[in-house]
Formats: sequence, structure tokens, C-alpha cells
Amino acid sequence: MADTEFEDKVIFIRRTAKTYKGGRRFRFGAMVVIGDRQGRVGLGLGKAKEVPVAVQKGQYVARRNLFEVPIEEPGTVPHEVLGAHGTSRVMLKPAGAGTGVIAGSVPRAIVELAGYRNLLTKELGSRNQTNVAYAVVDGLKQLRTFAEAKAERDRAE
Repeated sequence: MADTEFEDKVIFIRRTAKTYKGGRRFRFGAMVVIGDRQGRVGLGLGKAKEVPVAVQKGQYVARRNLFEVPIEEPGTVPHEVLGAHGTSRVMLKPAGAGTGVIAGSVPRAIVELAGYRNLLTKELGSRNQTNVAYAVVDGLKQLRTFAEAKAERDRAE
């Protein structure tokens, strides 16, 4: 895989502090999403003592967590879905052409890098950025095209 194939975006950088005898020591966590805007997307959380290292680790983890999502015309999800993680829930809903991506900052970053151009989202429950990000990924992983759903039903019979 070439590095130019994927775009990456830092969703947030979180700073934590631990107090020692000599003062506070800071550590950073960076949530990074990577995608090719053509149906492949990954999410990663990297932690380190310095921000650039945390971002690099996040990119590495995101690359290892890549998965494919179905994109229907006009650049939307095939069906409505509710992703959940912890107490956060995120609804992803198909939208018509020209609607654009209507979403909060975290879901927007993920679905745009996945390649969706028309989509409605709603964050329900906790708005914790980490849990919302994982809930969006959960919702995207639940998506099935009509053909995949039909094939699953045919196998079950």
C-alpha cells in the first residue's frame, strides 16, 4: 500500500497529566482516521509522551484497522443503521443527492474519508468523542448491500 493512497485526519488530541514529586508529566492521546474516499476507512488511537509520536501511532493503528464499507448511489449508505459503543449511539441515515454530509465533527471526519457524500447522522446518548468514533465505526461495519443481504438469506434457507 502506498502512503499517498490514503488521507488521514486527526479527530482530536487529548492531554493527560500525572503529578510526580518534581511536577506534572503530560502524555497525549491522538484519535486518527484514515481513508481513501472510495469505501476503505480505518480508525486508530495512539498514545505517547509527545503529540507527533501519538499521531504517528494513531495512523499506524488506523492502517491496521482498515475495513471496507458499501457506498450506494448517490454516495450514501444502503440503509439506516444504529451504531453503538458504551453509552454512545450514532444513527446513520441515507440521504438524497445534493444533501451533503450532515453530521457532528467526529462522525463527519469518519464518513467523509470513507467516501460518503450524502448522509444524515445523529449522535444519541453520550457525546464522548472516543465512544462516538467507535459507535460510527460499529454502524459502518453493520452496513450490507441489498445483494449481500439477499445472499445471506438464501444461504440460511
